[in-house]
Order: sequence, then C-alpha cells, then structure tokens
Amino acid sequence: MLIPVTDPADPRLMPFMNVRDRDLRQTHGDAFVAEGESVLAVFLSRRSRFRPEALLIAANRIDATLALSPPDDLPVFVADQGVMDAIVGFPIHRGLLGLGRRFPSPPLADLLADRRRVVVGLVGIANHDNMGGIFRNAAAFGAGAMVLDATSCDPLYRKAIRVSVGGALTVPFTRLEARANVAATLAASGYRVLALSPRGAMRLDEVPADRPVALLLGTEGPGLPAAEMAGAETVRIDMAGGFDSLNVATTSGIALYELTRRMAASS
Repeated sequence: MLIPVTDPADPRLMPFMNVRDRDLRQTHGDAFVAEGESVLAVFLSRRSRFRPEALLIAANRIDATLALSPPDDLPVFVADQGVMDAIVGFPIHRGLLGLGRRFPSPPLADLLADRRRVVVGLVGIANHDNMGGIFRNAAAFGAGAMVLDATSCDPLYRKAIRVSVGGALTVPFTRLEARANVAATLAASGYRVLALSPRGAMRLDEVPADRPVALLLGTEGPGLPAAEMAGAETVRIDMAGGFDSLNVATTSGIALYELTRRMAASS
C-alpha cells in the first residue's frame, strides 16, 4: 500500500509527527518508532513481538522497503526527503520509519513460565546506548528474557531500538514495580542470580549449570546497589593486571556468550 504524500500536515501522518522520544510519549502515548533498514527488517519479520501499524519512507528508499516484504495491507507513506524531515521534526537521514504500539509488561510469572535457562536482570541502566547494546547481545546469544527495575530506561526508546538492531523488539521483557529487588525477585523464581564484580568469588567459567541463571547488570560507575548484591552470587571476568573495568554492554556480551554456551552444553 504505497501512499504518496506531499503535505507535512496530512492528518494521516499524525502518528509520525514530532517523533523525538520526549514528544512521542506526550502526544502519542503508547506509540514507538523503529528507524533504519536493519531495524525494520526485524520489525517486519516474525521474530518481532510487536506488529507495525504503518511505515513512513523517503521516496528514494522504496526499493529497499519493498525488499523487506512488508505486509500487503500495511500502509506505507512515501514522501520526498524534505517533506519527511518536516513531518518528523528533524532531519531523518535513514529515510525509513516504522510505527508500533506498546503493550503492558507481562507478569513476571508468565514471562518465566517456561523456565528459561538464561535471563538478564537490569538495575538502574540509564543510558540508552547501553540498554540497546545489552538487548542486542541478549538477542544474539539467546537470552530468554529481560527483567528491568523501575529506574532503568526505556528499551523502546528510538535510540535504544536502533542500537539493539531490533533486539529490543524480539527479546521478551518486563518491568518490575518501584522498590522491587530484582535479585530477590529472580531468586524467588528459582534462578541462580549472578552479579558481576571485579572481585567476584567465582570465575565466569566456573558457574554451575545445574539450574537456570539470571545475569544481574547495573549502571556503570556506582554498579549494583548493595541490596541487590546481597541477593546474588558474585562472579568475575578475569582481565589483564591493573585494569578491571568493562563497559556494561560489553560485559553482557562476554557473560551471555559463556552462560548460554554452558547451559546449552548441560541440557
């Protein structure tokens, strides 16, 4: 359904107007926007947990869009680049936008009902680049679910989705209520909760594979709060002498590779 548009004020384009994230939540509530060819390839696939409602594309990206095989009944609005920039409120160089709708976070019991072998708990992750990177790694290594505390940032923020290369659209996640302890919640659900620390009592490759594990990650700098650390087993990634710091997204990739590999070998 290719629909040419020439007027930035066309009422059919209202959901795409002013799609900066801070404006999007205020004006369109539960809407989110996915951006770029790689992300839309995921968004339009069966892997995505969310269904697209419409696309807005630059006229010179029609062939790229059709190559992604959008559903025949999906509205695809086509505009010249200048018109598209006016619609969204800033220069949108990638020229491909998809509109989706959020749905309420699933209850934790439902998310973990099938006893996923490796899950990730996030505490205080405030940087959208890190959030996107963690979701990208979770998708790449097959983590079963993500459990976020109330203070972590939004995985469906446009930048987080872009950095995740669509991983935020495929990996199931839920957000706990304010003041909920992520470590205690996952431990009560039967998980061995692992908190990474330079002085961890156990090496990452020593983690037993006798029951499901939850990798607990906190913000860079302060790290995990003491209350969260108290409910977890500490694990370390050995590094070269004199250096003990890794970006949290990088850390998640190393840890998820090792944990998912170990769990798969034991099953």
